[in-house]
Amino acid sequence: MVFLGVVFDGIAYGSVLFLISVGLSVTLGLMNVVNLAHGAFAMFGGYCSIWLASACGVPFLATLPLVFVAGAVAGALAERGLYRRLYRASHLDQVLFTIGLTFMAVAAATFFWGPGQQRVELPAFLRGQVRVLGLDLGAYRLFLLALVVLISAALTGLIERTRYGAQLRAAVDNQQVSAGLGIPVQRVFCVTFALGSGLAALGGALGIELLGLEPSFALEYLVYFLLVVSVGGAGSVPGAALAALVLGLFDVAGKYYVPELGAFIIYALMIVLLMSFPMGLRGRRA
Repeated sequence: MVFLGVVFDGIAYGSVLFLISVGLSVTLGLMNVVNLAHGAFAMFGGYCSIWLASACGVPFLATLPLVFVAGAVAGALAERGLYRRLYRASHLDQVLFTIGLTFMAVAAATFFWGPGQQRVELPAFLRGQVRVLGLDLGAYRLFLLALVVLISAALTGLIERTRYGAQLRAAVDNQQVSAGLGIPVQRVFCVTFALGSGLAALGGALGIELLGLEPSFALEYLVYFLLVVSVGGAGSVPGAALAALVLGLFDVAGKYYVPELGAFIIYALMIVLLMSFPMGLRGRRA
C-alpha cells in the first residue's frame, strides 16, 4: 500500500510539472526560443490566484480560468514587446535576456508579497482522502490527474489536428515560405506564446498545494522544467507528459526511500535517459 501511495504521489507531482513545462516545450521545440523566464509566468499565475482569493474573495476553482487568461495576456504582451526581438538572436542572447527577466520577477514578487511561503484555501471537496480500490488517495491529487489528462488531450489535438497547428508547424519549418503562402506567422507565434504562458500560469496556481509558492519559485523549479523538456523531447506534448511522469515518480520515490541521496537520483536518471534517447523520449525528427 505504501508503494502504491508513493506511485500515486509521484504521478500527481509529475502532472503539475507537465502542466507548467508543456508551454516551455512548445515554445522551445516549435518556436526555437530558449525562454528561461517560463517559471516566472508560472509564479505569476500562483500569485494571481492568491490575490484573487485573498483580496477579491474569489473561490479557488473560479480563479483558475482567470489565472489562465491573465497568464495568456501577460504572455502575449511579453511576446509582442520583448520576445519578438529575440527570434533571430542567438541562444546565448535569449538565455541572458530571459534569465534577467527571471531575476526581475523574483525581486518583484519579494517586494509585493514578501519572502515567505503562500498558502491556498482549497474547497472542502478537494481536501482529505478518497478511497479507491482499497487505497486512500488525495482528492486534490485525483483532481489534478483528471485535469491534466484533459488538457494534454486537448493540446495534442490542437497542435496536430487543427488548422492552427498546421500553420504553426509550417511557420516553424520555414517562416518566409509560410508568410508567402498567406500564413500570419507573427500572429501564430504570439498565440502560441500566449497559450504556453497561460498554461504555465494555470500550472503555477494548481501547484501551490504541491510545490509551494515563494519568490524563489521561478529559479528553484526551473531545472525541473528544463529536465521535462529535454528528456521528453522539445516540441512533443506526449513526450513532455511521459518525461514529467517519469521524473515525478523517481523524484518522489527517491526522496521517500533514499532521502540521503537528495536530487542525485533525478539527475542520474536524466543522464541515462538522454544518453539512451538523445532526441528525447518523443523528440521531433529533423
